Amino acid sequence: MNLTLWIVAGLLAVVLLLSSAKLFVPKEKMAGMSAFSRWVEDFSPGALKAIGALELLAAAGLILPAALDIAPVLVPLTAVGAALLFVGAVITRLRRGEKVTIVGDLVYLAMAAFVAWGRFGPQSFSG
Repeated sequence: MNLTLWIVAGLLAVVLLLSSAKLFVPKEKMAGMSAFSRWVEDFSPGALKAIGALELLAAAGLILPAALDIAPVLVPLTAVGAALLFVGAVITRLRRGEKVTIVGDLVYLAMAAFVAWGRFGPQSFSG
């Protein structure tokens, strides 16, 4: 179970790290990348940078506290925060009527919830 939680947290961290490109890619370029990124049209450049920063912090928070053994309780808290980010993504997709593209966000939401459950519960770093 511990290995599974590390793998899921690692995969989720990679996804969050890649999606944090919002910090560096201009809004106009992101909107034109694919049908999956049309949602950026609803947000200001500042809001996109804030979302990107949260994703970058979440990527680090899912791995580094436990790997460095510095405040490992931050891992499940970060997973809860990531789950909330993905809840926001799902709501945005529903509001925009993008039901086809919502599947990825739901998978990531489930992954974050699994890590939070596992690290708060049966595979807690404090136990």
